[in-house]
Amino acid sequence: MGRKYSIRSQDQFYFVTFTILHWIDVFTRPGYKDLFLESVRYCQENKGLEVGSWCIMTNHVHMILGTKGENRLENIIRDLKSFTSRHIRKMMEMSCSESRKWILPMMYNAGTKKSNNKDFQFWLQHNHPIELNTNALLEQKLQYIHYNPVKAGFVDDPSAWLYSSARDYYREEKGLLELVFLD
Repeated sequence: MGRKYSIRSQDQFYFVTFTILHWIDVFTRPGYKDLFLESVRYCQENKGLEVGSWCIMTNHVHMILGTKGENRLENIIRDLKSFTSRHIRKMMEMSCSESRKWILPMMYNAGTKKSNNKDFQFWLQHNHPIELNTNALLEQKLQYIHYNPVKAGFVDDPSAWLYSSARDYYREEKGLLELVFLD
């Protein structure tokens, strides 16, 4: 039986959400956010990932993604999540400054309880991909992504959030990732 939300067309952009297990606020540490961005850049340069919009919140990431067709989008997402999970885990294990010692045991515990994990779970399994096949839907998701930090009360202006493509769209500044502009 297929999932209600799936990537059906490699020619479309999709709104996806990557959520950290138990909504843990992992991305309060800049090093973890930077590692995630480095991984996205790698996928852009080597796997054909196209990023239309993005925002890293404290416990989840919203993105609008597509592919140039070199690799299937679902495979790129799988590889991105797998790589970031392994490497953020290593950073947490080796970090002297990571004071939240309760995070790793929770992720190890969750990893041993699901058959599709080996011994660790960082991300929730599903990305809830929504195909952006109309201009209205695309615009709604762009606004949702960029205003997420405003709604959370972190900033008053979406372009003030460093870890977002809002700077590219609203300030016309070069942000932290290369974008395919969608509007």
